Amino acid sequence: MKINRFYFNMLPVNTYLLWDADSHECAIVDAGCYYPKEEEVLSKFIEDNHLTVKYLLATHLHFDHSFGNAFVAQKYGVGLSASKDDEFLLQNMPEQCRAFGIPFHGKVQPIGQYISEENRFSLGNEELTAIPVPGHSPGSLAFYAPESKFVLSGDALFQQSIGRTDLPGGNYRQLIESIHNGLLTLPDDTIVYPGHGPETEIGIERQANPFL
Repeated sequence: MKINRFYFNMLPVNTYLLWDADSHECAIVDAGCYYPKEEEVLSKFIEDNHLTVKYLLATHLHFDHSFGNAFVAQKYGVGLSASKDDEFLLQNMPEQCRAFGIPFHGKVQPIGQYISEENRFSLGNEELTAIPVPGHSPGSLAFYAPESKFVLSGDALFQQSIGRTDLPGGNYRQLIESIHNGLLTLPDDTIVYPGHGPETEIGIERQANPFL
C-alpha cells in the first residue's frame, strides 16, 4: 500500500502528513504550526480522516520547522524524532526567533528519539528511510519512501535551488556533497517534496539545478 501525503503551508513551511490508507497510521513531518488556527487545521484533518499519529519527525530543527512540535507531542502522545546533531538548535530557539523578528511563544519540545543513518519508520506495509543530508544544518535529514517514489528533502534541496548555509552549523561544501551522495542517487522519477516551495523531481534537479 502506497503512502498518502498531504501538506499544509504554515508560516510558510511545508508541514507534511503521511498516512497509510489501510492502517490509518500517520507521520507528521516538520510541524510548523505557529498560530492556533494552524493547529486546528492540522488536528481537524487528522480527525476527519480517522488517522492515528505514530511519528513526529523532523527534517531539521530550525525554529520555523519546529513551532508545532510541542503541540503535536502533547495532543497525540508521540515523542519527537530528530538528529542529535541538531539538538543545539532547540536550546537557542528563542534567539533564532529574535534574529528573524518573530516572537517566540509556547515551549520547546525535546528530542525523544535520536534518528541515525538508515533508520526506518513503518506506516502500514511501507517504510520511510532516513537519509542524512547535513549542510543546511548539521543534523539535516531527508525521508525517502521508495515504493511511493517520493522524498521529503527538508531545506536541503529545492526546486532549482538548495538550502542556505549561512546559519549556525551550516556548511556549503558539505551540503553539496550531501545532495550528490544522498539525494541525487535516487531514481530520476522520485518526487521531491521540500521544506518550502513547490515540488520537483530528482531527475530535473540533477540536470538543471544551477547549484549542482
